[in-house]
Amino acid sequence: MGEIESLLLAHPAWGWVAVGAVFLTVELVTGSGWLLWPAAAAGLTALASLIVPMSPPWAIILFAALTIVTTYVGRRYMPKSLGAGVDVNDPHARIIGHHGKVATAFVAGIGRAFVDGKEWAAEVEGGGDLAVGDKVEVLAVLDGARLKVKAS
Repeated sequence: MGEIESLLLAHPAWGWVAVGAVFLTVELVTGSGWLLWPAAAAGLTALASLIVPMSPPWAIILFAALTIVTTYVGRRYMPKSLGAGVDVNDPHARIIGHHGKVATAFVAGIGRAFVDGKEWAAEVEGGGDLAVGDKVEVLAVLDGARLKVKAS
């Protein structure tokens, strides 16, 4: 028997830590979200093998059961993704729904709004006038540089 095999049989927790590290590495490369749960199950199996000595077949059965449980719980209770086409790093998509104030009076539906520390060119939904200091809510980002707002 090789040195690695004898080490893993003597200290099975390290083997499960390595399995979890492999799953996490592949998850980081792919970004699928599915391999987090087997990685967590491997970590829990490592902890269990430290507390309760078990043979490799029982550890594998425990790992399989924990993988099913963590996947179910994780997918059931973790927040859903934003959906296709939405980039969480896109500041324009994140600003939708935020509130701000009118920076330059809106005349015929066109003006400037101060939202999230920036002043933006903006237009009011349905046109109309707004005075400086009025509160607005961002409805959309038009052409990447202009906000569509409504009075709030």
